[in-house]
Formats: sequence, C-alpha cells, structure tokens
Amino acid sequence: MTSQEVRNQFLNFFKEKNHKIVPSAPMVMKNDPTLMFTNAGMNQFKEFFLGNTVPKSKRVTDTQKCLRVSGKHNDLEEVGKDTYHHTMFEMLGNWSFGDYFKKEAIQWAWELLTEVYKIDKDSLYVSVFEGSKDADQLEMDKEAYDLWKAIVPEDRIIMGNKKDNFWEMGDQGPCGPCSEIHVDLRSKEEKAKVPGASLVNQDDPLVVEIWNLVFIQYNRKANGDLEDLPEKHIDTGMGFERLCMALQGVKSNYDTDVFTPLIREIDTITGQKYGKNEETDIAIRVVADHIRAVAFAIADGQLPSNTGAGYVIRRILRRAIRYGFTFLGTKQPFIYRLVNVLVESMGKAFPELPKHRQLIENVIKEEENSFLGTLEQGLVLLDSVIKSSKDKTVSGEKAFELYDTFGFPIDLTSLILEEKGYQLDVEGFEKALKAQKDRSRAASEVSKDDWTVLMQDSEQEFIGYDSLEATVKLVKYRKVTSKKEGDQYQLVFNLTPFYAEGGGQVGDKGYLEASNGDVTYIVDTKRENNEIVHFADGLPKDVSGSFKAMVDKKQRWRTASNHTATHLLHQALREVLGDHVEQKGSAVHSKYLRFDFSHFSKLTVKELREVENFVNARIEGQLPFEENRNIPIKEAMEQGAMALFGEKYGDTVRTVRFGQSIELCGGTHVKNTGDIWHFKIVSEGAVAAGIRRIEAITSDAAKDFYFQNNRMLYEIKDLLSNAQDPVKAVAGLQEENTALKKQVEQLLKDKAKGLKNELISELKDINGVQFLAKKVDLDAAGIKDLSFEIGGQVSDVFLLLAAENDGKALLSCYISKDLASNKGLNAGSIVRELGKHIQGGGGGQPFFATAGGKNPEGIPVALANAEEMIRTTT
Repeated sequence: MTSQEVRNQFLNFFKEKNHKIVPSAPMVMKNDPTLMFTNAGMNQFKEFFLGNTVPKSKRVTDTQKCLRVSGKHNDLEEVGKDTYHHTMFEMLGNWSFGDYFKKEAIQWAWELLTEVYKIDKDSLYVSVFEGSKDADQLEMDKEAYDLWKAIVPEDRIIMGNKKDNFWEMGDQGPCGPCSEIHVDLRSKEEKAKVPGASLVNQDDPLVVEIWNLVFIQYNRKANGDLEDLPEKHIDTGMGFERLCMALQGVKSNYDTDVFTPLIREIDTITGQKYGKNEETDIAIRVVADHIRAVAFAIADGQLPSNTGAGYVIRRILRRAIRYGFTFLGTKQPFIYRLVNVLVESMGKAFPELPKHRQLIENVIKEEENSFLGTLEQGLVLLDSVIKSSKDKTVSGEKAFELYDTFGFPIDLTSLILEEKGYQLDVEGFEKALKAQKDRSRAASEVSKDDWTVLMQDSEQEFIGYDSLEATVKLVKYRKVTSKKEGDQYQLVFNLTPFYAEGGGQVGDKGYLEASNGDVTYIVDTKRENNEIVHFADGLPKDVSGSFKAMVDKKQRWRTASNHTATHLLHQALREVLGDHVEQKGSAVHSKYLRFDFSHFSKLTVKELREVENFVNARIEGQLPFEENRNIPIKEAMEQGAMALFGEKYGDTVRTVRFGQSIELCGGTHVKNTGDIWHFKIVSEGAVAAGIRRIEAITSDAAKDFYFQNNRMLYEIKDLLSNAQDPVKAVAGLQEENTALKKQVEQLLKDKAKGLKNELISELKDINGVQFLAKKVDLDAAGIKDLSFEIGGQVSDVFLLLAAENDGKALLSCYISKDLASNKGLNAGSIVRELGKHIQGGGGGQPFFATAGGKNPEGIPVALANAEEMIRTTT
C-alpha cells in the first residue's frame, strides 16, 4: 500500500463516519501568540475546545502538517539518530467537538487498523491512564479500560502514567487522559523472546506508538488547577510516517515510500549509499527529514531569518547543510536539488509545494551558499583557536564565541578537535550557552493569570468596519506580566470596534471611557483562540459597568491608507513587472507599509517610478471602496481575488475591491483611494532569493517626507549661496573634492614612505619577534599600506599602530603570516582584547585586523598592553 493510498483510506474511512474532510492548516502559525508552529493536529481547533467558537461541523478529519523543533514538543536533536523521530511530520486525525466520545473513538480506531488496514491484532497493544496521586488526584480512566477490555485481551492493556497517558498541549489549555495504540513490528523470533508489552514506551524502534486517542475533558488553568470543559471532545493523532512503516512491512520510517525517493536522490547527488555506514546513514536521514520541514515552511510563508520562527527554519536547514558538509562530503549547495523529488512525491496531497517550487529552491540554495561560506570561515577561526590554545583542551567560552558570533556548530567544533587530538571544554560551553538562554528566557518570559469571567458571551462581535466607537461590556479579563511590557491587562468585550492584528495589519489602539470619565488606554489589540483581546495599561475600577470604547481615529486612518496602498502596490507590481509577481508577506503600520513579493531582480529606477505613478494614478482617480463580507471562497477566486501568502481561509471570505484590484482581505481600508493623498516608495531591496521588499509611505508620512525634503533643499541652496542650479553646483563641489582627495592621498603616501624607515629603525626584538607599538599621524588606509610595506621588508614582524582621527581611536595590528602561524598569534583576537581600552571593538584576519573606539585616551594603555602580551605569549 503506497503512502498516498494510506492517507486517502484514512480520510475516506472517517468521511463515511460523517466527518467533514478539512484541509491542513499552515504549518507556520499566524494568529496564535502561544505557538510558532503547528505542533499537533488539534492546534487549529483550540477555539472549539475552549468554547470560544461554535464549529460548523461537529466531526472533522484531516492530515495536518506538524513541526516539533522548539518548546515543550522538541524532537530536533533525535532526528536522524533514530528511525522514527522527525521535525516535520503528518498527523492523521479525527475530531469530535461535543459529539461522540470514548466509545466511538476507540471502536473506530480498532476497526480502521484491523479491518481496513489489516494490521495483525496480535501485534497491537493499547494503554490506559492509570490515574495520578499528585495535586490533580485523578482517578484511573476506567471507562476507557472497560471499552478496550471488550476488544483486546487484558494482557494487551497497559496502564500508563501521567507522562505517557495524560495529554497536555502546554502549561495552560485543553487536556485530558489518552489511550495510545502501539504496534510491535519485530520478527516472530524476537516476539517469542521478549513480550511486546514490556517494550511499550521504552524507545524500542520496532515497538512504537502509532495512534493517540485523547479524551479532552479538562482545561488547565494558570494556577495549575484543572476544571471541566463545557463539553467533552475527541482529539486523535496518528503518525502517518509510522503507520506507513507498519503497513509497508519495513523496519524504519525512512524505508517507506515517504522517504525512499529523497534518499535515492541524496545517494545519487553525493555518491554515498544508504545502509552502508551508520554515520553516513544518520546524515542522509537528517537531510531527508529536514528538506521536508524547510520546504513546507517556505511554502507556508516562513522564510529563514535571524529571529523567531524564521530562525528556527534557518537552524533546521543549517543542521542539514552541516551534516552534508561533515559526513557526505558536500562542499557545494545540493539540498535545493531535492525539492523536485519532494514535489513529485507530496505535491498532490499538498498543492502549495508545486505552486511555490521555484521559490523554495531559490531560498534554500541561497541559504546553502551563505552557510557554506560561514563554515569555511569558521574552520579558519577554529584553526586559530587551536593554535592559541595552551594545552590540548580548547576553552568552552571560545567555542561558544564561534557558535554564537559566527554560527559555527558546536558538534562540528567537537568533531574537528577530536580529529586533531584536542578536546573541548564541554562544561564551559554548556555554562556559556545556559547563561545566554537564561538571559533570553528572562527577557521573553510572560506570566498569565486565569481569566476572570464576568458574563457569558459565546461570540465577541467585531463592528470596526462600520464604527470606531461603541458602548461595550467587559466579558472577561486577566493580568499578564512580562519583562518587556511590565504589568498589563487583557480585556475581552461583548463587541468591539478595535481591529485585532492580522493579515499583516497592526492592531488598533485607543481608550475606554467609564461613565464617571475615567480613561483606560488600549495599547494593542490581538486575536487569540478566535477572541479579540485588548491589551490595556490598567484595569477599569468598575469592571461590571458599561464603557465607551474609542479607536484612535488618526492612527486607524493612517493604517487604513497604508493597507489600501498595499493592494494598489500589488496591482502595480503585476502590471509593471508581470503576472509572476505574488505577494509573499506584508506589514501595515500607521507610519509605513512593507510589501514582500516574488521577483528575480532589483527594480530599476524606471520601474520604481512606473510603480509609483501607477499607484498615484489610482489615488488621483478616487476609486471607491467596494467590499463583500460574506462570499464563498470559490466565487471570490473566480472573480480574480488575490489571496495572501501563507494564510488559511474559511469557506466564506471577505473581498476588497478598488477598481481592478480585488483581494481576499480582513483588514481596514479607506472609503476612497483619494483619501490616501499620495504614495511614495522609500526603499527597495532583497529579502531572500527571488523575494524583493518595498517599503513605502502615504498620507501624513508622505507629507512629512516632502516637507523635510523641501526644507533640506532650501538649506542646501543656502549653503551654495543660493545657486540657481543646486544639482550642478553640488556636482562641481564633488569634482573639486575628488581632486583634493587625490592630492591628500599622495601627500599621506609620501609621509608614510618617510615614516616607514623611521619605524623600521624602532623595531625591537622580543623573544624572536620584531615588535613595535606606536601612535602615528595617519588615517586607516595609510596605516594599512604602511604596515604591509614594513611586513614586506622585515620578517617576523608584530606591529600595533594607533591613531586618533576626529576624536575617535583606531588600532591596527599586523602580524607576519609565518609568525602568526608558528606562534599561534591572531590579530583579530588581539585587537578585540586591546579594543576594550579604547571603549570599542573590532576584528579581522589572523594576520591583519583593526579596532575602532570612542576613547582615544586609552591608546597609551593599549600600546603598553600589546608589549606585555607579546612577552608572555611568545
């Protein structure tokens, strides 16, 4: 049975049980502040479990793309080392929202596994929650036990503890006991020797959990208490890759047709052979797994970056590059070449892959090129660290510096050290890493109190499209505390004019006014579990009263102007550049807008002007705002509506039209394009391979831009004695300045030549090193030229030359290459250390490096310390 057939049979089985098949949610979470990635099939249904939203269908089924690489559910370090952990995986699931419960979930699971998939009943074991004696004082799940007892022999029912058989998605939220179904894939001989029951949940690669039936009946509160949910729900998750392993009669997930096409292609590209060597096999598994995670993330709109979810994706990809570099001998980009194979094998089930194939390839290839360069640089730096080490143990702090500053992987550092007969101070590295994590955790830690519920309201209505003020009642509130924001309150109202952050647009700000005139400021608005949550700087004194909620009209208008401008910009780019342009992200603020789009090259000045003119022509055309708030998505797409990259849409959507521009959009807009006043592009550049970014301004920001530019023009004309043609006058000054610069450069060169012989005569021998540390009256370029000229004439030279220019200090260190190599000296490390005396820093190559600082008075100390360093280290 192929993996495609396995997936289809699951969905069709539950379709026949009156479940609605729903598409997978994006793997990258857009509107859930508690999660970066979808890490379980139930994430997209949280609002139903919490009772915040009434589901349209009581029973649903799907196959969900999941990623577990951060937080509580983190499988990253296990991936590749065994044959059943993955970063990205598919979770087959069926859900009941207040409909059926344990009986149907258990019976249908058994029916599907044994009657449809034909798995041998004697190979299956089930587990039941045994209860807990901790603070929760939970009883054994006797209902589930009795249901299983009617299906399987009691010796195949295993009692499980809270760790294995009580599912919680985090510190707070829906949870409940669960029953796991495990399959024993060992041979008959192995089964005869050791009973499978003893291997359940013992990390045996052939006795694995394939399905978890979660009976969601509690909500974990902020104080740790459990409370009953209003309704009981079913949340099941079956590991697709493990199920394929069981059904295809293989001993590893990587031997299924989910992975074998990728592994064959890796073998072909690298010249390796999977199955010959465990070290190589691990690397191949890492690459085969990680390409899936990275490709799906990019297809869902998350590009690699240095922060947040983007950093996680970059980390996964770099782990794959590193394993290829270290164990597969790949010194050139190769992972991007696997995208075609992935698209061929999974594109039918997930159409976003073929749609974004070229983007995925381009982004991965660029990331590979960048990180391979980092690895090469890191090898040079590591070699320098080794040479400067006084014994056979390399400092953990130095290794952490390589890891943290240069992105050089610690396990690669350890491997290279071992090959060269050195060892790593692991304890020192772990200490430095922990200190960094503690700093990061403290900065981002948020504590949340439980919600205080004042009234029941199943739906908080948003009226902000039509009104910027309303009389509201407080439904519930809670206190939240973070190091960044301090104490704040989250408020939920029965209705609200405040727009919650979403679709790239920032949330509204404003205030609440009580009947007595007291004001509470709303500083942000976000959506959480389908509720509109208002962040306030305080709590109203009388929480039971009515309030006048007022949106900041000025900010809303500016934001709306920018949002409408992004729609016009999108249309303009497709008109000027071509239909290949697609939106890849946006940020709409009150002061500016940012728009990311697919395009293969930098926009020319002519193209930028054409784009600006196109948008401004629509503004001058005073196009009216047309919307349809409740239109079937199919009809909207047939009308030509453009969808936002990486967003998930429901069955019905809202469309926004200005002339020929029509998009799916939930944001706020001006009533007429003439309200925008003017559109001005302020920057254009690259974000990633094949992705460009435009930043622009409108309305008040555009007026300020032109006012400031006009003011600067008059100031320039004043400086040029009111020249009639200031452009021509500036060009003349530039020509004159260029000529004067050449004269100054020649004078400095002549000065340096005279200084060279003087400095050579001042060199002194310190332990075989021709040493000189001195302050000179030259600029940075002059010092560099002088240093290399002296180095060309004299062997074993160590020069530390300092200068003071415009109130700032400069240190330049030159070391003869042979001396740097033989003595283990590193100019970069030396100037970083000495730079502390001038309140600055720097770096460079082992033989030449510079440091700049703001304290020229520290130059004499730096010069003196340089001599002491040479005396003690050579």
